[in-house]
Amino acid sequence: MRNAPTILHLDMDAFFAQAEQASKPSLRGKAVVVGGLGPRGVVATASYEARVFGVHSAMPMAQARRLAPNAAYLTPRFTFYRAISDQVMALLRALSPLVEPLSLDEAFVDLEAGGAAWDSESARLTGVRLRADIRAVTGLTGSVGLAASKMLAKIASEQAKPDGLVLIQPGTERALLGPLSVRTLPGVGPATGDHLRRAGITTIDEIVEAGEDELVRLLGKAHGHGLYAMALARDERPVVAERETKSVSVEDTYDVDIHDRLRVGLEVQRLADRCVRRLRGAGLSGRTIVLKVRRYDFSTLTRSETLRGPTDDPAVVREAAARLLDSVDTTGGVRLLGVGVSGLADYTQEDLFAQAAGERTVGPEEEAAVPEEPRPAASAPAEHSWRPGHDVRHASLGHGWVQGSGLGRVTVRFETPDSEPGRVRTFRVDDPDLEPADPLPLVPVRPSGEGGAGAAQAGGGVGPEQSGVGSGAVGG
Repeated sequence: MRNAPTILHLDMDAFFAQAEQASKPSLRGKAVVVGGLGPRGVVATASYEARVFGVHSAMPMAQARRLAPNAAYLTPRFTFYRAISDQVMALLRALSPLVEPLSLDEAFVDLEAGGAAWDSESARLTGVRLRADIRAVTGLTGSVGLAASKMLAKIASEQAKPDGLVLIQPGTERALLGPLSVRTLPGVGPATGDHLRRAGITTIDEIVEAGEDELVRLLGKAHGHGLYAMALARDERPVVAERETKSVSVEDTYDVDIHDRLRVGLEVQRLADRCVRRLRGAGLSGRTIVLKVRRYDFSTLTRSETLRGPTDDPAVVREAAARLLDSVDTTGGVRLLGVGVSGLADYTQEDLFAQAAGERTVGPEEEAAVPEEPRPAASAPAEHSWRPGHDVRHASLGHGWVQGSGLGRVTVRFETPDSEPGRVRTFRVDDPDLEPADPLPLVPVRPSGEGGAGAAQAGGGVGPEQSGVGSGAVGG
């Protein structure tokens, strides 16, 4: 552990939903839910206004609609979010060479490694400036935690939400952690938390009182030792700037189960091609082809095949994925399919057509981590291409966004990030004057030479700050 709170954790506040509110004046201060809108969609992010009704991430979208029927429900715009994330990460990398992104909206920063902070006061001032810079550059807010370890910095940023800064002074960690729920600690999910609760352990203080031997008895050696160390505020993990990519994968979830075996095969081929495009885009190749199938009953099967050498050839990946599919029974219906490539390398092996048909190993049946990716709508009917929340432009009315579509009509609200709430108009889905558009920047681009402190000031003030952590549950 360090002697100064020079590890920073940034977590943007309700990132997707906040970005949507910032780009759509009519939604500011309103309940906004972003995620998959189909019958099996789940919530990706809910604004704080929606969370009041009990809506939270990973909740089935149907349940969210029951809890907050009047909220705005939008499909994600990942390219838009990624562009904002790139701006935020650039600000972090200006502070230190050691930035460890965890997702589009979350990262650790080693301030000491970049000379940005060396004690509590310099760390606090750096956090204040960072939040102001993020507001000026993106128009959005983020919460900052500062501590002497990664675990505590993340806990601090959770306590800071929304739009705040919390600094945990070295030497106060044990007192801070003691009364908090065991669920506060990394790796303690619902199952582990319930297991500890049945043993009479609900707070971090009670973990320490139970002792390391009891934790090992309850949770096993590795988990028990690790959890006890965290309860004592011991965390020596460094901030790692680069994480090695271990796999490249894509998947699709289907609104209606696929029963036709021929269509399942075609979907797997399409996913294989998408996976290879992503693989080549990263300049990588891989040896192990992975197929993921989630069936009608939610059971998930994973099959893998390892080639003699790495490949980025779409024909090889398609052929291997098809062979893996042959070993899976899909007669009851399929709700999700995924194709991935692991065992990555930055070179390819020649003559893999022959190798793919020859020696290989087939992996066990297990769950694989295949990231969600929205299914392209290029082949969808015209009325399905107008996704709620996505940007459009009308030849005479200008920029707007889709409020909804159906029955051959699309409803558009015409407004921009720096306009007043706009008016609503309805058009035929095939109206020649209406076309998809790129998102507009949340903060107008200033002419060169107008940056610096003035830009930060123009972005608005800085939210609440705290030293130490108050009592109460950790927020989301």
